[in-house]
Amino acid sequence: MPPATRRDPLTVFSFLVDIGEDSAFFKSVSGLDAETAVIEYRTGNMPSLSSIKLPGLTKYSNIVLKRGMTADLALWRWYKTTIDGQTQRRDGTITLLDTALKPVLRWRFRNGWICKWEGPDLDAGANEVAIETIEIAHDGLELDSA
Repeated sequence: MPPATRRDPLTVFSFLVDIGEDSAFFKSVSGLDAETAVIEYRTGNMPSLSSIKLPGLTKYSNIVLKRGMTADLALWRWYKTTIDGQTQRRDGTITLLDTALKPVLRWRFRNGWICKWEGPDLDAGANEVAIETIEIAHDGLELDSA
């Protein structure tokens, strides 16, 4: 019998983010999750101490992206479309890479728009990179192998 193929866990430090024309390098990504509500249901002829569980609505968290702030205002301009009542929705992907920098997994979100923009904390006594944070609300998330 041939030996089983070894599958090492993936690392989290190598990834790509594509959000259309304003793609950028990001320091971190979070919010890649979904949760389906549980509906407990019981009919009149079921024993009083039992119920069945049914799936309800699925909710997706906002995707949070952080990057070192630059003079490029593309993300701010995208957020400004929401402030101005002209929200631009975009599809996007977050791709996890293996140690050889080959795509392994891909999360796809659809109809995303920036619902929150946060500038850096400024401190004259600090020695840190200025970090820009955005939150993207979206209509759904899918995961597939790349």
